[in-house]
Amino acid sequence: MKELEYPFDPQYILKKRRAIKRQLAEQLGGSGLKKRIAVLGGSTTDDIVSMAELFLMNYGIEAEFWQSEYNKFWEDGVFGNDELEAFKPDLIYVCTSSVNLKFGSDPAITEQQADERIDAEEQRYATLWEKLGRFGCPIIQNNFDAPFYALMGSMDSWDKRGLCYAVNELNSRFAKYAREGKILLLDLNRTAAEYGLDRWHDRSYYYMYKYMCAREAVPSVAYKLALIVKSVYGKNRKLLALDLDNTLWGGIVGDDGVEGLEIGQETGVSQAYYEFQQYAKQLKSIGTVLTVCSKNEPENALAGLNHPEGALRPEDFALIKANWEPKDRNLLETVSQLDLTQSAIVFADDNPAEREIVRRTIPEAAVPEITAPENYIREISRGGHFEPVSITADDLARAEMYRRNAKRAELAASAGDYGEYLKSLEMEADIASFKPMYIQRITQLTNKSNQFNLTTRRYNQAEMESFMESEGYITQYGKLTDKFGDNGVVSVIVGQVISERGELFVTLWLMSCRVLKRDMELAMLDGLAAQAKAKGLTKIVGEYIPSPKNKMVQRFYPDVLGFSPVSEEEDGHAMYELDITGYENKNKYIKM
Repeated sequence: MKELEYPFDPQYILKKRRAIKRQLAEQLGGSGLKKRIAVLGGSTTDDIVSMAELFLMNYGIEAEFWQSEYNKFWEDGVFGNDELEAFKPDLIYVCTSSVNLKFGSDPAITEQQADERIDAEEQRYATLWEKLGRFGCPIIQNNFDAPFYALMGSMDSWDKRGLCYAVNELNSRFAKYAREGKILLLDLNRTAAEYGLDRWHDRSYYYMYKYMCAREAVPSVAYKLALIVKSVYGKNRKLLALDLDNTLWGGIVGDDGVEGLEIGQETGVSQAYYEFQQYAKQLKSIGTVLTVCSKNEPENALAGLNHPEGALRPEDFALIKANWEPKDRNLLETVSQLDLTQSAIVFADDNPAEREIVRRTIPEAAVPEITAPENYIREISRGGHFEPVSITADDLARAEMYRRNAKRAELAASAGDYGEYLKSLEMEADIASFKPMYIQRITQLTNKSNQFNLTTRRYNQAEMESFMESEGYITQYGKLTDKFGDNGVVSVIVGQVISERGELFVTLWLMSCRVLKRDMELAMLDGLAAQAKAKGLTKIVGEYIPSPKNKMVQRFYPDVLGFSPVSEEEDGHAMYELDITGYENKNKYIKM
């Protein structure tokens, strides 16, 4: 919904939230990803929750919320609350701010006393996060916004006795906990700065309603929360499709020639385009796939991308669609060739007519309103389309992975026989029990994969580590390489050993769609059967739990793997089993 995309009107959202919610509910039709979110607030959080609900629905997540009583975040988290325990959250948000700090600037104390009070405040939160670990779910924690006044002026930020110093120090320490994977950090400090600190600290709302910020700033907080939550649950976009003329450079390459383009350091306008190209290249470095979608002659497009003053080069793009076809058609062909979904698209084009066509024909795509080159970076960055909560080695290599996917698609199109095509890929798989070096990627894949996911169960990193270390579970990851390169970790299985029945019950089986129909699923079964037989088990039991996104694997166990049905219910939930006493490997094309 355009009203919930950056830049949004906070007054409009606050005023029309009920109508917006009804419209979103109709669009989702109950098919959204269901999640329970507990909000432990140091101030009044009602409006934050109601706003976050809208932003999350816009990302396809239907959240149920539980809120602590006013300023009871620490007590409920540390000592427990019967309602919270019964709620069993999938995610916890600790919504605190500088109004919850237990002290202020105090020139009368010593530096040692100043250090001690910062240490005590850090420990208070560390204890809270440790106790909340009983829920085994991600914890999102605000850092602290700058105080609404500085008693000692600029000195307040560098003197240990100042509150501003304490805020900066605590924010640095909270960041360390985030780096260690103990929390996810919502940057409230930056959110307040973006909004404007004087407007943010409208104290009338705190004195009257105990809001931590001005009411009109609440949607900004809720929006930042939603960006993190959608990233946790795999709702980030992956593809930035870029127009060329007047988007990556000023001017029209076909008319003005390469020498007439505005790009580089000569003028303010040319520098704006250059920095936008730099920004796009930086997005590629965190795993965003770049493509070109331009009405242009191919040779002109390449000439512009090879401009000596530009930051991007043709090899930075997974695909270059420079032709005179409609742009929506080019975008659909792009995601098809790269094995992506339409919801992966962010389309950046300076032409409002082209943007509107794509909005209408590909409603799942994000089409930011970019206005002038000096605003392009902010308008796309603040959209939060690609905001990560972690960056793995696979993320860093994603752009190249999708370039190779396009090459594989070309090879498949030219092959006369599919089996010969698979042989020609020269595939090799590394299939083994979980290893610490891959746990972060395994966890990330578990929380992002929706289509090829038999149960859609979600686990955090601590839970994955516990499976890896437990004798009661069999774990398995799969990496796949071929002659075009490494696809990274693409499949994950977790199975519970039930020794008394001689069976392995598969609680989680998922695979990245980019390696579908390449025998990887059979190779994973071969590895799983070998591990199960080594533990003396005779049977593998698989479960299918239907979700709005995983219909493609509804018949995976019986039709692809040859499992026999145990039970198949009307709602689609089904159980299957496979006798592995005489199991023979099924994979034909992948070298193990």
